[in-house]
Amino acid sequence: MPTPPPPSQPPPSQPPSSQPPSSQPPSSQPPSSQLLTGKLWRVLILLGLSIFISYIDRSNLSIAAPLIKDELHLSASQLGLLLSSFFWTYAFLQLISGWLVDRLNVNWVFAGGFFLWSVATIVTGLVHGFFLLLTLRLLLGVGESVAYPSYSKIISLHYREEHRGIANSIISAGLALGPGFGLLAGGLLIAKFGWRGFFIFLGLISLCWLIPWLTWMPPAKSAIHQDKIAAPSYAAILLQRSAWGTIFAQFGYNYVSYFLLTWLPFYLVREKHFSMASMAKIGATGYILSAFLAICSGWLSDRLIRSGGTPTRVRKPFVAGGLAGAGTLLFLSAVSPPAWNVPLLILGIACQGISSSNIWAISQTLAGPYAAGRWTGVQNGSGNLAGIVAPALTGFILDRTGHFEWPFAVAALVALAGASSWLFIVGPVRPITWPERPAAHLAST
Repeated sequence: MPTPPPPSQPPPSQPPSSQPPSSQPPSSQPPSSQLLTGKLWRVLILLGLSIFISYIDRSNLSIAAPLIKDELHLSASQLGLLLSSFFWTYAFLQLISGWLVDRLNVNWVFAGGFFLWSVATIVTGLVHGFFLLLTLRLLLGVGESVAYPSYSKIISLHYREEHRGIANSIISAGLALGPGFGLLAGGLLIAKFGWRGFFIFLGLISLCWLIPWLTWMPPAKSAIHQDKIAAPSYAAILLQRSAWGTIFAQFGYNYVSYFLLTWLPFYLVREKHFSMASMAKIGATGYILSAFLAICSGWLSDRLIRSGGTPTRVRKPFVAGGLAGAGTLLFLSAVSPPAWNVPLLILGIACQGISSSNIWAISQTLAGPYAAGRWTGVQNGSGNLAGIVAPALTGFILDRTGHFEWPFAVAALVALAGASSWLFIVGPVRPITWPERPAAHLAST
């Protein structure tokens, strides 16, 4: 506190620097000592559970892929198309989903999408035939397309910079635990009871999530209406170099993620000749370790920022290093001696958690609350084209080579390109100053 002037001196013409906090201009970042409230923790837990359920729902087809391939007499190319079909609607609807969560109440948009994808999962267990399964996978993608734009919008509105690492790492942990649990429990249950009952049971359990969400979802809050300024257009976002950097980087991360999500069970069972039970344990170990590293990386990145580090110097090394490590270790697992295959594979899966904990924290900071939904829609929609490319390309390569070395090599190269994009294309991690646009333009954007 500065020393007050002696009584004999005339009062200063301007308020002193020690004026009460209420008279200071609002700070863009509240004091870092403020802790997350119980309400915000409940929301985070529900968001983590939702992505956990989402990734079980989107990976359950790959878990059952060996059985479905035999039952429906599919070729590897047909199976690859079936595994990639989810991403056809999931990726291309990201722009619409991003627009919706910036325009409407994000809580209800998310609830509607969750209901749709749960119903699609239930019905999948009831149908027969390639084209019906294809249709339901497309419908699953429609429902899940609202998830990540909703996460980014909620976190950008309710969580500060120094809490976004842990907030996003909770979602990243759910992302990793979903496939891990799906491989472990799903593999064991499918081996014992068949895949159809697993789909029906999973969809019914998923619907139960809506009950606590409708009870504890965060209060409606719109950055647009608070400041009477419209969200920036998609064109304004695409004029940003960092937006293109996050798009390329997201494609690299998603290529590795969806390559594993769709083909790992088939690879372990048919290429490495593991049983369904052993496949489940190997995959689950990698994904559980990935979830642990995601939580640790998110917590550590937040702690470093609270200690004075900038988001640029803290978050970018996490995302780039984790992605480069994942691609390198996965490739080495495919070409190493048999004794090293499984340990390197598990470590490669786990490295994704180091990267995923900070990916969306970077994008949320760059976009800010005005553009979080739309930026996420652009980044996730473009990045999830990898979900179309990776499963189908892997199937085509397998049809021609009969082995997995080339698919792993392609995944490693794409991962290294994505890591380079984080480092050299994405600019400083700080909020972008968007040009002011009257809220009246909302109807046309």
